[in-house]
Amino acid sequence: MRNLKVMMAYRGTKYHGFQRQNNALTIQEVVERHVSKVLNEPVIINGCSRTDTGVHANNYCFNVHTGSSINCRGFVRGVNGLLPDDISILSCEDVPEDFHARFGCVGKEYIYKMHCNESKNPFAADLKYHYRRPFHIERVREAARHFVGEHDFSSFCSECSELSTHTRTIYSFRIENCGDSVNLLVKGNGFLYNMIRIMVGTLIDVNEGIFSPDDIPAILAAKDRLRAGRTAMAHGLYLNRVFYSEEELRLD
Repeated sequence: MRNLKVMMAYRGTKYHGFQRQNNALTIQEVVERHVSKVLNEPVIINGCSRTDTGVHANNYCFNVHTGSSINCRGFVRGVNGLLPDDISILSCEDVPEDFHARFGCVGKEYIYKMHCNESKNPFAADLKYHYRRPFHIERVREAARHFVGEHDFSSFCSECSELSTHTRTIYSFRIENCGDSVNLLVKGNGFLYNMIRIMVGTLIDVNEGIFSPDDIPAILAAKDRLRAGRTAMAHGLYLNRVFYSEEELRLD
């Protein structure tokens, strides 16, 4: 039995997230259907992460066990030949039997994309959050620095009451600006449900003066979702990178 590690990218606009559901179309359902055809056997893929409805991925990892002898190049070409245009297989490699895309992952990086201009960008619909106000990047950067480090992120989590711990470590939170585009990149060892979208929404509230940058430590300490800001729209969010070694995670 082989174990294949596969990287893919997808545009999540038409899908109700990654994980298979009984009453909605998901990335997992579509990919499993076509991977099964290429491998000539029914398979279940193990994804590295759940993503919400409308969220995208630049690099998403899954693994699949198979008895097929197809080579990796043939796998990539075969599956891409069947997939719709909004999902693409990027690479495939044989890995040890015990590799698991989710349980072996030690960290992830997400990127949140914004188009900051009064006029909409017709080429960014469903791919960037359209924000019509001026973006005060240094003010927002000052606030984002408070997220870096190990914290209890209860204030930045939806529906997290059943988790044993809300503590996560953020290694970096970068904000990049080029013209009308603002990208917020956050890298950590794990993320709670809606955590990044709430952090981004809170930073948008900082930008608008609803919070000051120095309010962030008190919001973290409160461990209360009601103390944080809005939840940013899903369509600006991308899973950007996944990490399977501590050394790789701590680079940059």
